[in-house]
Amino acid sequence: MRILINGVRLFVDIEGAALVPEGPTMRTKPTLIALHGGPGADHSIYKPAFSQLTDLAQIIYVDHRGNGRSDDGNPDLWTLDQWADDLFALCQTLGIEQPIIYGASFGGFVAQAFATKYPDHLGALILAATTAHVEFETIYAAFTRIAGDSAGHVAHAYWSDPNPERRQAYFENCLPHYSVTPPDPDMMQRMIVKNPVAMHFNGPKNEMGRFDFREALGNVTCPTLVLSGDQDPIMPIAFSETLLACLGNAPVTDHTLQRAGHLLNHDQPDAFFAHLRHFISENTL
Repeated sequence: MRILINGVRLFVDIEGAALVPEGPTMRTKPTLIALHGGPGADHSIYKPAFSQLTDLAQIIYVDHRGNGRSDDGNPDLWTLDQWADDLFALCQTLGIEQPIIYGASFGGFVAQAFATKYPDHLGALILAATTAHVEFETIYAAFTRIAGDSAGHVAHAYWSDPNPERRQAYFENCLPHYSVTPPDPDMMQRMIVKNPVAMHFNGPKNEMGRFDFREALGNVTCPTLVLSGDQDPIMPIAFSETLLACLGNAPVTDHTLQRAGHLLNHDQPDAFFAHLRHFISENTL
């Protein structure tokens, strides 16, 4: 469905019931909102794997404005602040209270923008393969270490000064190293890729190089789960260590998945979903 939020129609998909019968009562399940990476990707990266969580939570998938099946709107509003406001307005429109926000990679940036701006409206937070502040030199070094000099050079060229040609080279030479196991070609075929929003956001000269949630994360007090992969070239373990250091006022659980790259649920699905299930069960039921 497409819902009018802050002047644009956002694509939203809902999986699982919010109310389930339990003896003589109706039990309310928590709501898990899944925020996709990118920018320039869409929510389809989570399907069908996240369906296995519907016994614990109702799942809301949303494409950020400018991404996937959502309206583009004004490019000037392709900002973390606006994406956070869209998420808050969506919760208000749907009557969602105290959701669990799951954000991976760029989705984790949006999740942090929401969590630091609207901390009282958050039930729990899951940050996977993401960072509070992008240190590009750390990314270049990780690509070189994990994928070799050639991939390191291509990553440096793209992230230091993105353009369409460098983005295509990055997709061909670096994206295959996002996972330790062979990437799923069907996932890439299903995904709607919007390059303009990526060009608008990516790189040190754009908001990707300016945002910094390190201090503001001190305002987050809800239960938080931080997940990372030991072979992630784009969001290296050092980024998760920074998250943990900044979340000093929240009860935090963290796990580094071994033999896992950026696509945690693809490389280590059993461990990944076991951690999510335990966290959701412990903090919402």
